[in-house]
Amino acid sequence: MANGIALPGNRWDLLDGIVPDTPPAVSVIVAHYEQPAQLARCLAALAGQDHPPDRLEVIVADDGSAEAPKVPAGVRLVRQADEGFRLAAVRNLGALHATGDVLVFLDADTVPEPAFIRELSRMPGLAPDVVAAGRRRHADLDGVSPVADVRTVLEGRRLAEPTWLADAYRRSGDLLAVDDRSYRHVIGAVVACSRTMFEASGGFDEDFRAYGGEDWEWTYRAWLQGAVLAHVPSAAAWHDGPDAGARDDHDLIARNAEAVLLADLIPVPGSRPHGRPTSRVDIAVTPPAGASEAAAFVSVDSVLADVPGSELVEEIRSDPRLDRVRIHIEIVRPVRVGTGLRDAVERVARDSLGLLVVLDDDGSPLIRIHSCRAAARERRWGRNDLFPRVADRVEGVMPLAGEPDVAAYLGGWG
Repeated sequence: MANGIALPGNRWDLLDGIVPDTPPAVSVIVAHYEQPAQLARCLAALAGQDHPPDRLEVIVADDGSAEAPKVPAGVRLVRQADEGFRLAAVRNLGALHATGDVLVFLDADTVPEPAFIRELSRMPGLAPDVVAAGRRRHADLDGVSPVADVRTVLEGRRLAEPTWLADAYRRSGDLLAVDDRSYRHVIGAVVACSRTMFEASGGFDEDFRAYGGEDWEWTYRAWLQGAVLAHVPSAAAWHDGPDAGARDDHDLIARNAEAVLLADLIPVPGSRPHGRPTSRVDIAVTPPAGASEAAAFVSVDSVLADVPGSELVEEIRSDPRLDRVRIHIEIVRPVRVGTGLRDAVERVARDSLGLLVVLDDDGSPLIRIHSCRAAARERRWGRNDLFPRVADRVEGVMPLAGEPDVAAYLGGWG
């Protein structure tokens, strides 16, 4: 059972004005590779944080630099061999050695303002479901000496912030209004989560061996585990240099490679391919228990025909293809679906429902549409009131009376 505050939906705003009685124990994991000057600036800024020093642990996780980076007393150094770009793996390595209840991930080329840790760790310290994204700003810090407060050296060095990200935060109310694609607005270089959420998500996917995408893929898995996404603009850190999208070396080929990889791993509409199959299931459909072969055939086939992205799964179980399931359509009794179920599934996602029960005319259940995100959070807290539950008739979903005529259903014989 989780400890702390259980939040409904994505209501991180219910934490406004609440401060932990005791500041959380925070482990900051700084990912580094061959950036000694930038690392020195990052560590100096971490030494100047206003979070209590006895509640702050700093770990430099080095991705195989030719020489071990120099770190000051009190900062831990963990290293892995140089086997190419392994940012996801080195973040996991740092998390493995962390002792704090809240994990903060920073990149070595990012310099936090003095309130960064206190502001970013507040919500995960109160409510372990929260994944908090800080504000990554940009400046040209080349040649700047390490200082405790980066704001003292920013005059004339500020660079543009990415407008797409600022616009997304403005439209969503700093991620208060989110959906299944809001993972795109969490940046791994300035993010915090509880140890509980990090372990529930399984950590970063170490198959990522190139720049970009590992933070979005991790955030999506955290989302499916019931994460509450929040943007904390008061937790600002300055990235040394422009946003990657503004650099000449971040070209279309690199962006395409990232998009193709994520299309396979994040099967939600708007991310998955339009026609190609993926290695992960988005919407799992389970057949009615005890139904005849013909009744199960018509039930499942008509559901799959009406709901894009759905796939038959004999049972929800531990399987590599099922670790991204977003919606579970449980066929309770044999049905024939014409149209309408698709809209019900979209309603579950749009309205952040935990469960939508499709009813027969007599009020008995025909289909249960489960949100896997809601189910994961409610299991963690041992309660079922964190997401709305709805029961309703759905036009076009009809019970099957008796043994169906499969040939007539298919319509191509006789």
